[in-house]
Amino acid sequence: MAEKIAADFLKKQGLRLLQSQFRTRLGEIDLIMQDDVTLVFVEVRFRSNTTYRSPEESIDGRKQKRIIHAAYAYLSRKKLSEDTTPCRFDVLALSGSLNKPNITWIKDAFE
Repeated sequence: MAEKIAADFLKKQGLRLLQSQFRTRLGEIDLIMQDDVTLVFVEVRFRSNTTYRSPEESIDGRKQKRIIHAAYAYLSRKKLSEDTTPCRFDVLALSGSLNKPNITWIKDAFE
């Protein structure tokens, strides 16, 4: 449900959905979107209760590495070069209720 809300939100921002839930033994990417010529690998996080930790704070260095490795696998499967294909890693954090979530979009979150 959170991924669908995130994909719909990003589509309204002008991005195009290429694939959802890309899985490899190295990791998983929730959404792969296209923003003009840039491939956007999106990690979606939802927390109904943010008392202790926000959704975006739950993405640690280990999780980032798994997403990056999965992105390399995606590029390889699609025969795309990281040198010629602009890419970025975004986080879409949803909090509160899924019926009307608060949405935070962090572009280039892994920089």
